[in-house]
Amino acid sequence: MASVEQIKNWCTGEWVFYSKNNPSITELAIDTRNIQQPVAALFVALKTPLRDGHNYMQAAWDAGVRNFLVSRRAPIPVLADSNILFVPDTLEALQQIAAAHRSQFHIPVIGITGSNGKTVVKEWLSQLLGTDYNTVRSPKSYNSQIGVPLSVWQMADEHKLAVFEAGISQPGEMQKLEPVIQPTIGLFTNIGAAHSEGFADNKQKINEKLLLFRHAHQLVYCTDDALLNECVQQMMQSRGSKAPLQVFTWSATHEATLRITQKQTVAGKTNINALYKGKEIHISIPFSDDASIENAIHCWCIMLLLGVSQEKAEARMPLLQQVSMRMEMRQGVNDCTIINDTYNSDLTSLQLALNFLEQQKQHSRHTVIMSDILQPGKPEQDLYQEVATYISRRNIQRFIGIGPALYKHRDLFKKHKGLQSIFYKSTELFLKKIHLLSFGSEAILLKGARIFAFEKIGLLLEQKVHQTVMTIDLRALKENLDVFRSLLAPGVKTMAMVKAFAYGSGSFEIANLLQYAGVDYLAVAYTDEGVALRKAGIKLPIMVMSPDATSFDRMIAWKLEPELYNFRSFAAFTAIAATLQVTAYPVHIKLDTGMHRLGFNPDDIHELTKQIEANSTIHIASIFSHLAASDDAAEDSYSAQQAARFDVMSSSILQHLSYRPLLHLCNSAAIARHKLLHYDMVRLGLGLYGVDSSATLAGKLQQISALRTSIAQVRDVAAGENIGYGHHTIAPHNMRIATICIGYADGYPRTMGNGKAYVLINGSKAPTVGSICMDMCMVDITAIPGVAEGGEAIVFGPGLPVTQLAAWAGTISYEIMTGISQRVKRVYMNEG
Repeated sequence: MASVEQIKNWCTGEWVFYSKNNPSITELAIDTRNIQQPVAALFVALKTPLRDGHNYMQAAWDAGVRNFLVSRRAPIPVLADSNILFVPDTLEALQQIAAAHRSQFHIPVIGITGSNGKTVVKEWLSQLLGTDYNTVRSPKSYNSQIGVPLSVWQMADEHKLAVFEAGISQPGEMQKLEPVIQPTIGLFTNIGAAHSEGFADNKQKINEKLLLFRHAHQLVYCTDDALLNECVQQMMQSRGSKAPLQVFTWSATHEATLRITQKQTVAGKTNINALYKGKEIHISIPFSDDASIENAIHCWCIMLLLGVSQEKAEARMPLLQQVSMRMEMRQGVNDCTIINDTYNSDLTSLQLALNFLEQQKQHSRHTVIMSDILQPGKPEQDLYQEVATYISRRNIQRFIGIGPALYKHRDLFKKHKGLQSIFYKSTELFLKKIHLLSFGSEAILLKGARIFAFEKIGLLLEQKVHQTVMTIDLRALKENLDVFRSLLAPGVKTMAMVKAFAYGSGSFEIANLLQYAGVDYLAVAYTDEGVALRKAGIKLPIMVMSPDATSFDRMIAWKLEPELYNFRSFAAFTAIAATLQVTAYPVHIKLDTGMHRLGFNPDDIHELTKQIEANSTIHIASIFSHLAASDDAAEDSYSAQQAARFDVMSSSILQHLSYRPLLHLCNSAAIARHKLLHYDMVRLGLGLYGVDSSATLAGKLQQISALRTSIAQVRDVAAGENIGYGHHTIAPHNMRIATICIGYADGYPRTMGNGKAYVLINGSKAPTVGSICMDMCMVDITAIPGVAEGGEAIVFGPGLPVTQLAAWAGTISYEIMTGISQRVKRVYMNEG
């Protein structure tokens, strides 16, 4: 908590307006949609390449905010009764404020950096040390130039330990984060390929990351990485004896503070033995992968460094839980949507989950099912008063509290009018009474500490569907959007294509994320798709690209905007509009510049302009065309011809209008390859979903979806035996095969059979064997050890891109993605 005067001094700001009140600031807000306590919030108007926070000051004021940090004096809105503080750079000021706030605390602060494992180690340290220390930590993976100061601002008097992670992508960034975190203990996880493009080599990247520890007292790292060890030794020498750095090292190959002597994996668990101060010690963890083993050893080192007893380490390590990096959104029973954010239990993660719940506009009714919060150091009365306040401020109709503490403080919730609140002392009691409650057509947030076993609730509320699941990473979608936005000049708008079930990814869920992310337009193929989005609460303008004349009246009723591409569609729509007495209705004119699919021809333009001028029922929202080969460098001359035709045809129309419609020509590939053709708006399609058809965005786009299925049966097949339909495939030798739960009815092409494709099982390639069946197929696992029934097979995803499947099938990625059957369950992942 700090006064606005104190904040002014911390960032050396100047008053633009001062209302003479000096409120205490408890919240630093950068997004008007996620402000928790407006009266006590400081809205920081950050300016990024994609968005200017100054444009949202009025929205913040409307939400109740009266304190602002800005980096421009004018033009800014006149906001009554407000304190407006000017600084040259609001991001730098945000970091200065957080750094000054951090300096008020004298507790152990662990700073974590490295290429991989930062978030997992941070979360595991919270699990392992939570009973010894009231710990504050970075929410999720808040490790950026913005995320770090927001994380540090959480520090309060009741905290006895802080754990913050820091990530960088280019030189100079860690110098800004180090004063904010001011770690007393450092942890360097490892060095890898992530963000290498911003550095000359790994040595430069290591040295930049080590700047986080230039004033730290202690540093934990693994000396098995020779380059990392060399860089640490050089840093220690440069600090000298006046500012010595104590290192706590571990190694599996040579002497270290913690010398790992054995790692033995059995049945998914790993036993780790080590020598520490001349004694043999050990831990056991419920994981077997190399990354988890490395992360657990780092946590072990920190525990030993802090003086936590080896007995506690031995007892707690086997209880480590898999870190859920993102919330999961799944289909529920009775047309519900389930948001699963279990195993995270603190006020910060609750706020993030409530923000995500509030974005779910497809349901007017919202329910929260929540367990006790295990956050030591805060009096229960204050803690649950804060929770009740958070809940009451949201669009939440029902709150179900589970746990003795929530049951004890239930009156704090019941006093809020309009909120139905129900309480149970345990998960078991709730499960016994769940049949008395009705769940239907609502969004349900599951928010529970791991000891409350909310996965049992999830099993009852989630819809029972096919064993094949497609996961969609909404965070990756947003980052792909930002990649394309970064290529655009200021003011160029974005239209996102969500036709064909959003390329198989789920129309509403994708549209909702895009609306929240601030795209300007959506596009669908057919009227029914647009109506479904409107019914689900999507408010953005929606263009319908293949409108049926018989549905024009429905389009007008649902405020959908048609593409008009010939005189027949033009006449049909204007006739319907006139009948309904509609004027200046937005429409989009499609021009044929060489694709020869849909569009007005060059010879049509003179007559078209006459009809536009004579018709008051329509308003031309945009004029556009489609490039036939924007992804092919060999066809750039043809793309230039199309652009020239577009300029001539659109200019002829513009000359006869008293206003200027938007012009757009570029699809995803053209955005990257033809930057002079962006005009007023661009259309984002397959690129949003992580497919780089331009071949110019290497490493920048992320495939947002992964298709996984389960192993139904494992069997041995003797040489000479038949496999599959038709008696066409005979085992050439003794084989071990797995039958997996995906077939051509799920969208896995029949052409993939007989070894033309493979899936990944336990990280290894398992080629198809025999023909692809309707619901299943067989794969060869002879060379893959440890394959068990009920295990997982990756059809596409990490290590197996959808473009590879398209190549095997002799088709394009569009066909593979849109062909995934809707009987395949979609699970949406979102980082809070």
